[in-house]
Amino acid sequence: MQSMNFQYFLLFFGLMFPLVFSPGPANIVFTMAGIKQGVKKSIPLIIGVNLVSILYSLLIGFGLGEVLKHYPELMTILKIVGALYLVYLAYKFIKPRQRQTSVKNTYTFWNGVILQALNPKGFSMQLLMFSVLLDGSFKQIEQIFYLIFMLAILNISTHFTWILIGNSLSQWMSNPVTEKILNYLFSSTLLLIAIWIVLYVH
Repeated sequence: MQSMNFQYFLLFFGLMFPLVFSPGPANIVFTMAGIKQGVKKSIPLIIGVNLVSILYSLLIGFGLGEVLKHYPELMTILKIVGALYLVYLAYKFIKPRQRQTSVKNTYTFWNGVILQALNPKGFSMQLLMFSVLLDGSFKQIEQIFYLIFMLAILNISTHFTWILIGNSLSQWMSNPVTEKILNYLFSSTLLLIAIWIVLYVH
């Protein structure tokens, strides 16, 4: 049993790590959150993203994936709305900042909820996880919760990593020229991801 579980974990990690860690809408935003507000103030963003991710995992694991197979237009709507939200985030990156007397968190819990709710990459990734790894190698309900738990751990670890990467870049943001370059870089990346989602995510 232990050998099977370890082999199953290796299969999970080999499939999901590249998908979770690769640059996507959430990871780009986590990097910018690390740059602009540091690790501690970005924790609500992590909570918002991962609560929605866990909810989606529960829904897909217990049958929503089968519903989407019969109503693919729902996924199309999610893709379009999600891509539009990424365009909005890209605009926010390059919009001139207004000087404020008080510091306000740029990325909050509700930003995380909206970001993940409209993230078709995350949704497609979870569909893939259950379609490949929900294989009946042990009890189905146990397997569903095992996959949800492992994905949550991998997600949270990855999100903290991207925030730490962003935080390490924060020193460059004191230079207005460097700040502008980074903002345009992340904005362009989000626009490319939005195009990729519309054209290639199924």
